[in-house]
Amino acid sequence: MNVLFLGTGNSARSILAEAILNARDGPQVRAWSAGSRPLGEIHPLAREILQTVGMPVAALRSKHLDEFSRSEAPHMDIVIALCEQAGAEFAPGWPGTPVRVQWEFPDPAAVGGPEHVQLAAFAETFRKLERRIQALLALPLQFLSVDELQQQLESLAGN
Repeated sequence: MNVLFLGTGNSARSILAEAILNARDGPQVRAWSAGSRPLGEIHPLAREILQTVGMPVAALRSKHLDEFSRSEAPHMDIVIALCEQAGAEFAPGWPGTPVRVQWEFPDPAAVGGPEHVQLAAFAETFRKLERRIQALLALPLQFLSVDELQQQLESLAGN
């Protein structure tokens, strides 16, 4: 099963989600991330959080969601928008008609103030994403119909 996490800039939330899911599951579920207007780089504090918890960062990069609509791109089973704007900009005619859900998270990159305050925002976003992704991975994904999967993923949005 392939999951695409969408953000606007693809530098913080979606990158964190991609790294978390790929570090947790193995070959049965694979994650990617993309942005509607990618910044072209990973936010340094997102990179720092991932390195602190020992997750690989070398293969992560900020990319445009169009990369995943091409014929040679992996088929996406699930697309999860992590902010309202990315969800609204996601094209309805996506190849393969994946299950689409909205899991809104505040943008830690928008937090101002001293670096320790910003880092705390990234750490909190990481913890919340990790909790929700663990709940996703606990679902019997291979046994759920498309409608059941949609319902289950939407119910996780409140966690």
